[in-house]
Amino acid sequence: MLVLGGGVIGLSCALYLLRSGIPVRVLERGSVGCGSSHGNCGTLTPSHAAPLSRPGVRRKALRWALRQDAPLYVNPRLDLDRVRWLAGFARRCNAGAWERAARERAALLMRSRVLIEHLVEEYALDCEFAASGGLHLFREPRTEADERRQLPLWQRLGIEVELLDAQQTRERVPCLRDEVVGGMFFPNDGRLRPDRFVSALARQVRAMGGRIEEGVEVLGFETGGGRIRGVRTAGGLQSAGHTIVALGAWTPLLARGLGLRVPLQPGKGYSQTWSRPQACPGVPLVLVEDSICVTAWDSGFRLGSTMEFSGYAEGLNEVRLAAIERGAARYLKVSAGPELQERWWGWRPMCVDEVPIIGPSTRYANLTWATGHGMLGISMSAGTGELVAAQISGGAPPLPPEPYAPARFGL
Repeated sequence: MLVLGGGVIGLSCALYLLRSGIPVRVLERGSVGCGSSHGNCGTLTPSHAAPLSRPGVRRKALRWALRQDAPLYVNPRLDLDRVRWLAGFARRCNAGAWERAARERAALLMRSRVLIEHLVEEYALDCEFAASGGLHLFREPRTEADERRQLPLWQRLGIEVELLDAQQTRERVPCLRDEVVGGMFFPNDGRLRPDRFVSALARQVRAMGGRIEEGVEVLGFETGGGRIRGVRTAGGLQSAGHTIVALGAWTPLLARGLGLRVPLQPGKGYSQTWSRPQACPGVPLVLVEDSICVTAWDSGFRLGSTMEFSGYAEGLNEVRLAAIERGAARYLKVSAGPELQERWWGWRPMCVDEVPIIGPSTRYANLTWATGHGMLGISMSAGTGELVAAQISGGAPPLPPEPYAPARFGL
């Protein structure tokens, strides 16, 4: 079994395949977890079941799209793939598609949340995991009222939420500014340190007999008779009885060699990590108006998020990093630690319907997809690995697989 991609999704697939008794070899172009698995905020978030494509978001997106410091930025350079993706996304900004995607995301998020805690306990994964809950904060009464209108959706999805007024919110997190008017607490959320989690998964995969080969760049595929015959790498042709594509944002580029168009766009995100300040939130925070995530661990303090569609343009965007710092300072009395440890950027694989692509290919008999998790790769990782392993081993799927099936895109 050949797994392409050594991020959190590829390693989770490898782990669950090994648990099913299937030998695994993982190919990673860089080092384990070097992509978006590294610098995200490490939150485990059933609270993020609702997709971005809520009704009315198109108007807000148009206001933001060309502002480099806005939570959503679209580079104006003409890119036909991006135009097609944005058009498909816009068609899904309606109540029916929004709730359907939320239901499908919620099932995978809640399953993964349980599984990750079990994995941490079973294998003693050293990743600063905490069943902390998560808190969404508001500075504007209008935004708070708008978010609270989602309560019936949370109830239908089975996601627990507690409403907090301004005083209750500051009692929960004393380091907040007085401008915060209220919050929504999600007790089933959690957090971990993502780079440590991925490293711990890799150690466990190796301990169970899995092979992980780093520095192996996948260049393309050899195909024939409706099957993947081999994977071409910079070091030569790799044979595989079965191939799992867990390449994240790189998936569309490699899929072209298979004659397939995968409806993903790289959504660029940023984070900054400091040493832990004295005044620090005890739970992960979402600063709703500014679309910023805040996570604190014993080993550090991170601000992150934002969404930038600039294709595969590399490098830090100083304007967007500065916007993250300004936004956090509107909510927190102390919005940075004493020592800056890392400034990071990475691409998330944003699927056009905001539901990951998981399952067997309809075009190649020995190909399985595990990609398109957007900003929720960590949160959906274990559930994805479990589902992939069940489908390949012939076991009973833990979740109905149809909502995630590649067949919906002819893949």
